[in-house]
Amino acid sequence: MDALKVSQVDLVGNCVGGWIAAEIAARHPEKIRKLVLLGASGLFVEGALIGDVFMMAQPEYGSIYGSLREMLFVSADQADALEMFPDGKGELEDEVRRYQMLRLSSRIGFKPPYFYNHSLTNRLHRISAPTLVIWGERDNFVPRSHGETYAERIPNAKLTVIPGTGHSAHVEKPEEAAKLVSEFLE
Repeated sequence: MDALKVSQVDLVGNCVGGWIAAEIAARHPEKIRKLVLLGASGLFVEGALIGDVFMMAQPEYGSIYGSLREMLFVSADQADALEMFPDGKGELEDEVRRYQMLRLSSRIGFKPPYFYNHSLTNRLHRISAPTLVIWGERDNFVPRSHGETYAERIPNAKLTVIPGTGHSAHVEKPEEAAKLVSEFLE
């Protein structure tokens, strides 16, 4: 931001992007006007471990991704989930994209600690920007208690839960998620 001579920004992040957004906001609160975290990883919450997406990404019986879909969506049989993670072998381009997505995630979250920075929880009080925390009602990847912790530890933060969604709330109910974000950023 300094190189671009941008003094303040609105920052929105989902999952690992939410973790990175929270880290930036905690380290440089003066640079963030408003912050939105959607199903953000990044916290260690006692008794509420983040799901093992890498284990679930291994197809059952060699070609079934039901467990991965169940982790990321409200239902393994939901149309969006089936479209993004279909059973069987997909087209080469789709398989490469899936591999790249998991490879990127593994670079950040695979080695311990798993998808969190233990000290982030204790730095959330530094965030000064108004913050909207959005969570899927049935997030089976990053438990809702993580969203509650973000909302409790960040001053001027509010948690909004989108009913009938899992970890991919912005994919499952895009209009509702977009409306929440755009109204908050106005």
